[in-house]
Amino acid sequence: MSSNTNPENAAALPPFTPPPFLVELLDAKSPTGHEFASQAVVDKYVKSAQGVARYEKDALGNRIATVNPAGNPTVMFAGHIDEIALQVSYIDDKGFLYFDFLGGHDLVIPSGRRVRILTKNGPVLGVTGKRAVHLMSAEDRRKVPERHDMWLDIGAGNREEAEKIVRIGDPAVYDVGFELLRGSVGVARAFDDKAGCYLVMEALLRLAKKEALAARVISVGTTQEEIGTRGAQVAAQGLNPDVAIAVDVTHATDHPDADNRKFGRISLRGGPVIARGPNINPLVFDRLVEVAETLGIPCQIQAEPRPTGTDARAIQMANAGVACGLVSVPLRYMHTPGEIVDLAVVEQGVRLLVGFAESLKPGETFAW
Repeated sequence: MSSNTNPENAAALPPFTPPPFLVELLDAKSPTGHEFASQAVVDKYVKSAQGVARYEKDALGNRIATVNPAGNPTVMFAGHIDEIALQVSYIDDKGFLYFDFLGGHDLVIPSGRRVRILTKNGPVLGVTGKRAVHLMSAEDRRKVPERHDMWLDIGAGNREEAEKIVRIGDPAVYDVGFELLRGSVGVARAFDDKAGCYLVMEALLRLAKKEALAARVISVGTTQEEIGTRGAQVAAQGLNPDVAIAVDVTHATDHPDADNRKFGRISLRGGPVIARGPNINPLVFDRLVEVAETLGIPCQIQAEPRPTGTDARAIQMANAGVACGLVSVPLRYMHTPGEIVDLAVVEQGVRLLVGFAESLKPGETFAW
């Protein structure tokens, strides 16, 4: 689905043009462990960009771009390019496909969705099926379906026909794309974490145009975050940065069913979220807040009392340890086909990373 603005919603607001790089990332179907489409988008926009001194890929599929390679210290920006998905695990005799989950899923979400199964011969349309409400008992209607109670229907008549189309292990993603809801607020299948990948790569592209830059800056589009921050672990081990900022999404808690006493107060439009806690180097936190204040970028603070569920948890523990920060984009309805983000906040995040990199002094460390 191509991006467009709902004319009814947009009538009272000035037009907003989403960045094409971000839109293409959002439309790229890239299940964790099968990130080919996102890789191709990053390749397109970053590989040959002016000022990018080095562009690499590794055995886990990470995309690694460097500017100012002689600089010191080395700062690593990381945003993951994978997304949650389904994976074909069994084909029954009637040609229905059963699936497992790639990444974390809410079991109430999959039923009745159109999906694209990514096969060696191209995407295949399918539908997630389960027993219709009319055929359920009153007790069944109150239950959340188990994974094995759902299946993928590709219209095949039997197992032999289905096996000519799909293979065990083929991944599938929900067949929805990006649209603007109102102004700069958009909805997409995979803002988690295409927003973060765009943010770190766009920051690098802007830094590539800077002349007075002390630091070597490396932006990494990391893979397999959704199943354990695996790409970030390998990248951080290999690059051994002095300081790193992971960029991901976090829960906006300004919707009706979010208890701020439990989840804190994070606004969708309130600016980038800067994490604070044991996973975060305190000097890096202070610098991020200082940069935000200097540049007039609104920011929000989030308490993280344990290792975060982001690439930051892997990066911090690489080699002898990395001074790590975490910047997040507020997001509603995480891990659903209808994730909502304010793209104005994404732009603020880009500016924050650019300012952070520019603030680094030659040879600076964040040891404390």
